[in-house]
Amino acid sequence: MTKLSVNINKLATLRNSRGSNNPNLIKAAKDIERFGADGITVHPRPDERHIRYSDVYELKKIVTTEFNIEGNCTEQKFVDLVIANQPTQVTLVPDALGQLTSNHGWNTIEHAGYLKNIVSVFKNAGIRVSIFVDPVIEMIEGAKATGTDRVELYTESYAKQFAEGNKQTAIAPFIAAATKANELGLGINAGHDLDLQNLKYFSENIPGLLEVSIGHALICDAVNLGLENTVQLYKRQLK
Repeated sequence: MTKLSVNINKLATLRNSRGSNNPNLIKAAKDIERFGADGITVHPRPDERHIRYSDVYELKKIVTTEFNIEGNCTEQKFVDLVIANQPTQVTLVPDALGQLTSNHGWNTIEHAGYLKNIVSVFKNAGIRVSIFVDPVIEMIEGAKATGTDRVELYTESYAKQFAEGNKQTAIAPFIAAATKANELGLGINAGHDLDLQNLKYFSENIPGLLEVSIGHALICDAVNLGLENTVQLYKRQLK
C-alpha cells in the first residue's frame, strides 16, 4: 500500500503567527503518527517562515515512522541540516529564494552534473534521495542518471485537470512517467495539491506508487474534520 507522509509546514505557520508554541509541533507530529500516518515531512526554507531549522532537530528525536526533509539543496545550510539529522529521505526541490510554494520540478538534464554530485553527498551519508520532477519522460531518464533512489512526481497539473473534470487527460502523463520510472528501477513518490477528492484516482492509476506527501489540503481538511479523522480518511484513499 502507498505510504502517507504528512507535511506539517502549515502547522508551523499557524504556530509562528502568534509567536508562541501553539500548536505544539512536536505533539502534533506524535499525534499524526499515532493516528496512522506513515511518515512526517518538513520543508524548511531560509526565512523559516514555517518550519524552523531548530524544529528539524527536535522532530528527529521523536519521529518513529519515516522522516522526510525536503528543500533546496543548493543552500549549504540545508545540506548541513540534512546531514546532521540523518532523515530516512531527503527530497531535492528546486525552490527559488522567497518562493511561496514549490511550482516546478528539476530539469534533470540541464542540472545533471550538479544533481549527480549532490545525490552522492546524501547517499554517502546513508540517506535515501528523491528528486522532485515534472511528469516528463526525459526528466525521469535524467533523474536516473544522477543516481537518485526515487523521483517525486509534481502533481499540481494533475490536480488542476482533475478538478476540471478531465481525469484521463490529467493522469496520462503521470502514468507514462511512472511506467518509465519503473522500467529504470526508480522508486516513485508524488505530491502537491493531492487531496481527498483526487488522491484515490491517482493512487489507483500510478503503477508502483510508494509514497505521497500531503500537507496543505490535509491540514485544511483537519480544521473541519478533525486531525485524527482526516489522517485516517487520507489513508483510506490509498488502500
